[in-house]
Amino acid sequence: MDVTRYEQIFESGKNIRVIQKGTTPKFNHRYIISILKKAEICSIIIKYNILHLSMIPNKNKKKSLEATVEEMRNFSNAYIEKYSPSKQQLKTYLLKKYLTFKTNVNKNSVKDLIDVVLEDLEKSKFLNDKFYSESKAKNLIQRGSSINKIRNYLINKGINDKYIKDTINSIKDNNEDQDFFSAIKICKKKRIGPSRQEDNRPLFYKKDIGVLARSGFDFEVSRRVMDLDKEEYLKIINLL
Repeated sequence: MDVTRYEQIFESGKNIRVIQKGTTPKFNHRYIISILKKAEICSIIIKYNILHLSMIPNKNKKKSLEATVEEMRNFSNAYIEKYSPSKQQLKTYLLKKYLTFKTNVNKNSVKDLIDVVLEDLEKSKFLNDKFYSESKAKNLIQRGSSINKIRNYLINKGINDKYIKDTINSIKDNNEDQDFFSAIKICKKKRIGPSRQEDNRPLFYKKDIGVLARSGFDFEVSRRVMDLDKEEYLKIINLL
């Protein structure tokens, strides 16, 4: 009997499957063995007439997750495919995923590995904050968002200042009066301002101005939209 071999197994401190002679796998006994001396191991082997030892997972042991670049890439690719995130969004996702688990990996090491993965994804164009900035801005414009709201949205997503500036300038170049038309879309969506019945417009004027202001439109744009007559408003709506 190779006692040294058993000693190495027992001293690991993990759960051990103990199979006794005359038992079937269905009735195997399980014991949690702590670090034992050689004499104690011999005693257990003799006492239980051990035929076979094998390691089984310790249910109480904290789950560990080895932070590897390849594993992070797999998580990242799946997340990108599903959400098309910004760089900062993906970084936040990976940090939460890895630092939430009870891992044996140093937090600083996790952050370093994430930075490596993000850099590789940028080089391969799977992550592209410039494209993200432009596409999100177009989507927000279609929904009637103001330029201020678009800018704040991109800032919150961690987009580089240069990309934000380029995106905003591109919007203004395409339509220098973009906020005016976006405000009209908000009026239609929320049924305020020129979208109201004519008799009610004066009653809700200040309230509706406030709605546009909270949506990011400045006072001048809000006033222009609120002062549109019904006919002109309907013409613009039909063109949008």
